Amino acid sequence: MNARVKGFAYGATAAASYGLNPLFALPLYAVGMNTDSVLFYRYFFALVMMAILMKLKGESFALRKADILPLAVMGLLFSSSSLFLFESYNYMDAGIASTLLFIYPLLVAIIMAVFFHEKVSVVTGLSIGLALWGISMLYQGGDGTTLNLTGVLFVFLSSLTYAIYIVGGNRSSLREFSTVKLTFYALLFGILIYVVRLDFCTELQPIPEPIYYINAVSLALFPTIVSLVTMAQAIHYIGSTPTAILGALEPVTALFIGVLVFDERLTPRIAFGVFLILVAVTLIVAFRPLLATAKKYVQVHRHRIFH
Repeated sequence: MNARVKGFAYGATAAASYGLNPLFALPLYAVGMNTDSVLFYRYFFALVMMAILMKLKGESFALRKADILPLAVMGLLFSSSSLFLFESYNYMDAGIASTLLFIYPLLVAIIMAVFFHEKVSVVTGLSIGLALWGISMLYQGGDGTTLNLTGVLFVFLSSLTYAIYIVGGNRSSLREFSTVKLTFYALLFGILIYVVRLDFCTELQPIPEPIYYINAVSLALFPTIVSLVTMAQAIHYIGSTPTAILGALEPVTALFIGVLVFDERLTPRIAFGVFLILVAVTLIVAFRPLLATAKKYVQVHRHRIFH
């Protein structure tokens, strides 16, 4: 498997796993837990898992002084993105929030173009446009209801901090870190937000029943560890912008969870939205290999014609 295929596989896995947030978080909200407590448990269990994984892989926990500040910034960015997204669940349906979150690929493309002078190709622009069109189809807004502005602001802030995190993972000295080590320290610095917000854990709510530990541990494993590790790998192989565009699979994941788990309806409008998103992802994944194959084909036949 070549590096590009690996990158797209990792990117798709990262997006799909991050889309599992509502599945595990909403049951904890339903039993009265607040956002900070839910996220504290998510990051705490993820830290424990990552520490065990580092030990098993023989990874060193040592840091250079120069790496501490970038790691702290990355951890706070990712943690802030989680906090803003989970807060938005208190103001709007989680499926809508997950749908709106997908503006982050556009923000990544803008950041890369403005600050790093990365050229936005026609295919990249078309992929983003199709994906955003597809996302708009997933949101059933035709009943005249208006979205809560506070919830929209939280989702936008979540998208922005997530976009900066993605770019930072590709454009900082941390790119040379192993994925496991980068993820561990991102979680370690990220959990500090909830420690402070919970008044150094004096206001931490206990998990009410043992069965809900499944939700907390699943939040730590799938949308956190799996998503962070595979996203870091995807950025390493294919870069920030393609990884972000593959995030289109996140709301698709949320959609199918809604249909399969919560008995939501799959309407023709939603099906069309899924189709547009899959076309967008296919474009960004397949265009370069197809273009390379076409160029090679033309060169071979041109050589035959003139020789």
